[in-house]
Amino acid sequence: MELFALLAGLAGLWLGTELTIHGAVAVAERLGVPEFIVGLTVLSIGSDLPELAIAVDAAIWNLRAGEASDIVVGSALGSCLGQIGFVLGITGLIGFLKLPKKDVYQQGSMLLGSLVLLGVFGLDGQVTRVEGVVLVALYVSYLFLIYLNVISLRNSNNGVPDSSLAVSLGYLVIGLVIVVGSAELTVSSAVSVATTFNVEQSFVAIVIIGLGSSLPELSISLGAMLKRRATLSVGNLIGSNVFDTLVPIGVAAAIAGLEFNAGMWRQEVPFLFVLTSVVLFFFIRKIGIQRFEAIIILSMYVAYVATKFLGAFQ
Repeated sequence: MELFALLAGLAGLWLGTELTIHGAVAVAERLGVPEFIVGLTVLSIGSDLPELAIAVDAAIWNLRAGEASDIVVGSALGSCLGQIGFVLGITGLIGFLKLPKKDVYQQGSMLLGSLVLLGVFGLDGQVTRVEGVVLVALYVSYLFLIYLNVISLRNSNNGVPDSSLAVSLGYLVIGLVIVVGSAELTVSSAVSVATTFNVEQSFVAIVIIGLGSSLPELSISLGAMLKRRATLSVGNLIGSNVFDTLVPIGVAAAIAGLEFNAGMWRQEVPFLFVLTSVVLFFFIRKIGIQRFEAIIILSMYVAYVATKFLGAFQ
């Protein structure tokens, strides 16, 4: 029953996020912003609502003397790994992912820098309220810099979406309601699954929730590639990883403070850093992510999941 509830929660997160993104993209199109920026901001934030909702709900559990820190940190790191490893790998198998070197250096520096900062904060086994505020503030600053870039490079509006602004906002509101409600079901059922099957919370959060909450990114990225809009796909994945590294953990820590599992600090953080570095290397030195590079990235992720799976049941 707990497993069914967990799957239902993940399905609700996916549905709510899809509705939210539909409305957000329609609103963004009216502003005529570049595709890469849409992916980097609107799509990434919209598709990462599950991680944020889970983090906030789990933080409230912590305030009630619960033990949900592993769910927050694990789902955020697991989502980053799922996006940069599984989603980008699958997407690269069906199309050529490329990005200008200028964007690779800028966004890559933000990706790796955010992860290093999180690692430094988690070194003592916790992320304090003050450190949580710093993480969120860094992301807000990042969005502000993107906004300044949009102002300087803003495109003329190329068209108006079919739906009216009121309908688009309606999708946003309905999607948010579904996401928030599903987050409660996901957190509670994840804890129950971990207890029932005697599996570590960190495994459930990193692999099941992390990969499950990456389904919106997979849907968006595959759809963008099929429509030959590679920059939209890449922007979504990069923006999502920056968001997941900083915002869910930052918000949850600002609410209640978080314990940072030593195992995640020694395993997930370094592996995510290495995997991200490999992806950035391919973008810079291999012109982009082609099929061969996608196979390497996907293989690294599959090997990681297999290792976590075997370790969880020992």
